[in-house]
Amino acid sequence: MKKVYTDKQGQYLAFIYYYSKIHGSAPSEAELQQYFRVSPPSVHQMILTLEARGLIQRTPGQARSIHLLIPREELPDLA
Repeated sequence: MKKVYTDKQGQYLAFIYYYSKIHGSAPSEAELQQYFRVSPPSVHQMILTLEARGLIQRTPGQARSIHLLIPREELPDLA
């Protein structure tokens, strides 16, 4: 099966999946920034890209509202 995301996008998706599973809510952009050691604009752009590609869904104006739209089986392992 062909991947519909880049390796970096896959890592973000895997982190969102595992964080949500452990904590019961999606990670904040600040937590993504801390984990991946990137700037706030980099995280925000990645979130917008994942949303535009139909890989995640967010609720506008609601914090921690990221929901994955692809099944766990299609996610890579978190490196």
